[in-house]
Amino acid sequence: MSGASVKSTANVVLPASAPLLSGKAWAVFWAAAIAVCVVAPILNLVVPPEHPLHLSEYMVGLLGKIMAYAMCALAMDLIWGFTGILSLGHGLFFALGGYVMGMYLMRQIGRDGQYQSDLPDFMVFLNWKELPWHWALSDSFVATLVLVVLVPGLVALVFGYFAFRSRIKGVYFSIITQALTYAALLLFFRNETGFGGNNGFTDFKRILGYSITTPSMRMVLFVLTGATLLLFFLLARWLVGSKFGRVLQAVRDGESRLMFCGYNPLPYKLTIWTISAVMCGIAGALYVPQVGIINPSEMSTANSIEMAIWAAVGGRGTLIGPILGAFAVNGAKSWLTVAFPEFWLYVLGAMFIVVTLYMPQGLVGLARKWRSQGAKGEQA
Repeated sequence: MSGASVKSTANVVLPASAPLLSGKAWAVFWAAAIAVCVVAPILNLVVPPEHPLHLSEYMVGLLGKIMAYAMCALAMDLIWGFTGILSLGHGLFFALGGYVMGMYLMRQIGRDGQYQSDLPDFMVFLNWKELPWHWALSDSFVATLVLVVLVPGLVALVFGYFAFRSRIKGVYFSIITQALTYAALLLFFRNETGFGGNNGFTDFKRILGYSITTPSMRMVLFVLTGATLLLFFLLARWLVGSKFGRVLQAVRDGESRLMFCGYNPLPYKLTIWTISAVMCGIAGALYVPQVGIINPSEMSTANSIEMAIWAAVGGRGTLIGPILGAFAVNGAKSWLTVAFPEFWLYVLGAMFIVVTLYMPQGLVGLARKWRSQGAKGEQA
C-alpha cells in the first residue's frame, strides 16, 4: 500500500506464574496444620497420661520451643540462602522480641511477686521507685504485639540501611552483625538499663489474665507457634517465588551484574533483612511464655551461629530445609545434653563440618540425591 504504513503488533505471552505450592506440598502443609492444631491438642488434653499416645507437657514445651527456633531458621534462609547475606546476629532480634513479651508478662504478675509490689521484683530489689520510660506501654497486650514487630524491625532497618548503603558484605558484614549482638548483650547485662541484668525476666504467672502454666494455655501457645510457623512458610514461599524473590537471588548470584542491569539492590536487601528480623522477633515473643524465662544469654553469639547451622544442616535456599534442620539439630541437642552433655559441642561442630564438606545442600539435598539415584536405578 502506498502512503500507508503497516503496523504489526506481536502478542507477547508471559509465562503463567507458578503456584504457591504443588499439590503434594499442599497435602503435606495441611497434614502439618492438622497435626499441630488438632492432633497435638487431642493427644495432650484428651488422651490420658498413662496412655502410650499421650503427648506429655515436656514434649509440648520442647516442640513449641523448636518450632520457634524453626521460624528463626526460616528467616535465616531468606537472608542467607536466597540473598547470600550471612548474618551472625539474628539472635539479637529473637531476644528483642522475647524481651518485649517478657516485659508484658512481668507486668502481669502484679502484686503476686515476692515483694508484693506493682513494680517487678528485680526493680524492688534494686530500690527503683518507678518504672523507667521504656516500660510505659508494657501493661498493654495490643501495644506489646505492635512493639514485638516494631522494635526488632526498626533496629534491623537502621542497622541494615547504614551497612548496605556502605556496601559492606561477606565476612565483614557477618563480623559486624556479631559485634552488634555482643554489644547489645553487654547493654542488657547492666542492671541500670531496667531489663533485669544477667537474670533477665522469669517467674511469669499470667497472660491476658489467664494462668500461663495450665495445660490448656500451654497448648494454646503451642498451636499459635505452629500456626505462625506455617504462615511464615507460606509468606517465605510467596516472597521467593515473586519478582522480588528473583531479584534477591540475583543479588546472591551476582550483585554487580544486577546493578549493571539497572537495579538498585539496597531496597531489596534492606526489605528482606527487616522482614527476617521481624520473623525472629515474633519467634522470640512466642518462645518466652513457653520457656518461662528471657535473659541476655539469648543474645549470645553462639545462639546466632546455631541459627546458621540449622539452615546449613537442613539445606540453604530450600525453605523447608532449615525447618527440618532446626528440628534435627535441636532434637539431637535435647537428647545429647541429657545423655552425654560433655560431648554436645563436639557433635555440633562435627555436624557443621560434615555438612559443609560432604552435604553442601544439607538434608534436603541429600534426600533429592537419593531420590534421583533411585529414579535412575528404576529406569535402568
